[in-house]
Amino acid sequence: MPHIWNKCRFSVFEQTTEDLPRNRTSTKKSNGAYKLTLKGKRVLILGGTSGIGLAVAEAAKAEGSDVVVVSSKQSRVDTALTLLGEGAEGYVANLSDETAVEALFGKMGPFDHLVYTAGDSVWQRLLGETKLEDAKSFFDVRFWGAFLVTKHGSKLIRSGGSIVFTSSTLPRRPSAGFAIGASISSAVEAFAAAMAVELAPVRVNVVAPGIVRTPIWDRLPEEQREAFFAARGAALPAGKVGEPAEVAEVYLCFMRSGYTTGQIVVVDGGMLLV
Repeated sequence: MPHIWNKCRFSVFEQTTEDLPRNRTSTKKSNGAYKLTLKGKRVLILGGTSGIGLAVAEAAKAEGSDVVVVSSKQSRVDTALTLLGEGAEGYVANLSDETAVEALFGKMGPFDHLVYTAGDSVWQRLLGETKLEDAKSFFDVRFWGAFLVTKHGSKLIRSGGSIVFTSSTLPRRPSAGFAIGASISSAVEAFAAAMAVELAPVRVNVVAPGIVRTPIWDRLPEEQREAFFAARGAALPAGKVGEPAEVAEVYLCFMRSGYTTGQIVVVDGGMLLV
């Protein structure tokens, strides 16, 4: 089984110029150590126009990456590109449609890292109240979309590159009514472990966020939403719910670390501890 970490920290270590992998950008420090960076890398973020995905795009671009974002809606792509600024690229694609996904990668060109954060909101509903067609539909983007972009996009990943998927804390602490959400996340994590073996040396990892302040919660009225965040945050060891930028750092950590694959990092403010 993959290891589950509650934090992601990689040490800076001593290397000679000959030891440093040539397929990874680095910055030399005065003491001879190296810090791995994403400068000059091309990073593709599926679902990169809002929430955690957009935060990953912003952080990667700030580090010097060329970022490409994909969404199902042109308006979201346009808004994200305005925010990200010059040099960012954006595409529209239905990630649950194999023809559309194949066409997307047909015009994409090589890249270094693929990040998958796309997915519709999964509502809470007891099993007896859930229709089969509704349950299947939730897998379309969150799981089958991840499957399709891996199938058609992994061949374009350059040496030293990686894939980072997104799951959740639900497989570890499911709540009543979230059987579908827990099942999707479990499927993504199992798929990632299999791909870490099958696609090697491409690295494949998973980030499992807890409660994060993203537009996925906008379906709730503002007053109810803020009360929910305050109550849930107060119950966590971190004392607050997560922000997209905080979770995005873990995705960047996975992209930078050339010795990490087949792993899951839980970013939940300590929720699984209490």
